Amino acid sequence: MPYTVTPTAIPDVLVLEPKVFGDARGFFFESHNQRDFEQATGLQGVHFVQDNHSKSAQGVLRGLHYQIEHPQGKLVRVVQGEVFDVVVDLRRASPTFGRWVAQVLSADNKKQMWVPPGFAHGFLVLSATAEFLYKTTDYWYPEHERSLLWSDPTLAIAWPLAGPPQLAAKDGSAPTFRKAEVF
Repeated sequence: MPYTVTPTAIPDVLVLEPKVFGDARGFFFESHNQRDFEQATGLQGVHFVQDNHSKSAQGVLRGLHYQIEHPQGKLVRVVQGEVFDVVVDLRRASPTFGRWVAQVLSADNKKQMWVPPGFAHGFLVLSATAEFLYKTTDYWYPEHERSLLWSDPTLAIAWPLAGPPQLAAKDGSAPTFRKAEVF
């Protein structure tokens, strides 16, 4: 099996560790293989339509983002640097509604996280810089994009901050969990 899959405290959110082949020359691994992804995760019919790539400096916090009308599933990973990756369950009917889980993703550990549709997602850059890649199951629709306040006391996300984060204006003024549109 090319992946080791570990459920998180929110069972629908999965951490995938690819099988890496390495020696003195470097390493090789398949970052995505649809057939193997479906077999390892048990997720059938997940179809990725868009790939995104961002680069951010240390202390940048992006998120928590989601799309209300066109929810996106995301398969996320880091190819340079290290981030603290967070997802929040926004599915009203879920037993884990309002709970969050986090995972350190890095170029070194090569872990990936499956973020199902219906979750807000964000990350904090821990290294000097980080390059973050993610595959999405739906396209980006700016009119449906929403943000959830990263510092919401109701969620009490334990961000490993060394100081105030660098935020986009929309992230600094996002609604709290109690006022957010949810699924």
